[in-house]
Amino acid sequence: MGTLFSRFFKEPVAPAARVRVVLVGAGEVGFRIAKRLAQDGKEVVVVDLDPERLSEIQDAMDVQTVTGSGSSPSVLQEAGVEGAGYFLAVTDRDEINLVSCMFANALAPAAVKLARIRNPEYARYPGLLGSDGLNIRMMVNPDEEVVRTIDRLLSLPGALDYAQFADGRIRMVEYKVEQAPFVDRPLMRFRELVGDDGIMVACILRKDALIIPDGGEAIHSGDTVYFVYRVEAQRSLLRALGRTRGFFNTACIIGGGNIGMLLARLFEDKGVDVKLIERDAARCEELADILDGTLVLHGDGTDKALLEEENVGKMDVVAAVTGDEETNILSCLLAKSLGVRDTVASVNKAAYLSLMELIGIDHSVSARVAAVNGFLNYIRRGRVVASASVGGEAAEVLEAQLPEGSPLLGKPVRALELPRNVLLLAVLRSSEPKTGVFIPDGGTVLAPLDHVILLGTRPAINKLEPLLAAVGPNLAAADSGISPSQ
Repeated sequence: MGTLFSRFFKEPVAPAARVRVVLVGAGEVGFRIAKRLAQDGKEVVVVDLDPERLSEIQDAMDVQTVTGSGSSPSVLQEAGVEGAGYFLAVTDRDEINLVSCMFANALAPAAVKLARIRNPEYARYPGLLGSDGLNIRMMVNPDEEVVRTIDRLLSLPGALDYAQFADGRIRMVEYKVEQAPFVDRPLMRFRELVGDDGIMVACILRKDALIIPDGGEAIHSGDTVYFVYRVEAQRSLLRALGRTRGFFNTACIIGGGNIGMLLARLFEDKGVDVKLIERDAARCEELADILDGTLVLHGDGTDKALLEEENVGKMDVVAAVTGDEETNILSCLLAKSLGVRDTVASVNKAAYLSLMELIGIDHSVSARVAAVNGFLNYIRRGRVVASASVGGEAAEVLEAQLPEGSPLLGKPVRALELPRNVLLLAVLRSSEPKTGVFIPDGGTVLAPLDHVILLGTRPAINKLEPLLAAVGPNLAAADSGISPSQ
């Protein structure tokens, strides 16, 4: 599940006409975004200097390409930016992304502009980048997203992944189930066996097959299961899963780049005893000045002798977040061999992500996946305010606010004509503070402005979008400022 856990201000819903998206950057992030947008029926134009990369993109999906620099006004005009609904600058260089947005704003001020920005310094000037300057609607910092993801993963013992909805009041967590009271029992008895009506099974991954279950389905030992629950029901779920061990007090971070620094600061704030290992001596000196409560060590995270000397095997967590994913994988495997409880590896290659659990690494995070999900979250039609991928890219969970006039209103859930392979997971009803967040049953009737959390396969989600895009009289206008990923 790619981690996406963001809330954004949305512009008024666009008409049903095909939306043009101009995308600057054909790297891994740009490739994944273009593929998903093309699958969703958007008109996508990809701009990049590398003709070979653009050729690969054209072979893989139905998009247009323009060879040239995204920071060139003439190239942007050739890409049709003046008729675009969205403009995305997602190269791996902040400055190119900012200059591209500058020219895009001059040529197409009405286009919604989104940018991939890693340097946190730029976020200190929201006026210059937001409505008073470049008119960038949202910035995604992949490094910050990775740190938030690691924090979420480590906050739940044994969880493979974790996402939040409804202002944190609804959670979705991924677990590999071995033994539990509900194993091999029909899911119609799940709430009875768990002893809490605030939990439901969203879907099951079994031998690479995604199952959206009904009441007759059962969870088997070895299944990977996505649970959705009210935050008050977390203890009940953890108890049923036998995941009651305490949280971590000690951590070792491998890699002192931006992610490592941000993660060390987070751990310091939580009162965790932190060691950080970095290869570059000059960077170690910088980090020692920046970090107050972290012991900074000059060395190689793949050096077993160093790990043993520093008693890394007795630590609760090792997070390997260097810029080299092979180093991260090896560091985590060495740490596990020494006895570390939880390991986290930063990886970006899709082939590696699918192997982490198999080779014994507890958690994996990807800056590229975080960035991709942040952008896609924003571009969704309707009042979609949050989303998370499930089972790689097999399915998606959406949180959306129902507008006046939605065809989902006024009927009990059992009578809703939802697309096949779509499941209503939870409802947030702000008009009823006492009820608040609840898991619906067949008799639940949805009301205007309810936030609904829905799970669906990719094809089903595309069919669901029109049901969430009905324009109502109370649709809020877009926020005029910049909205960073959060």
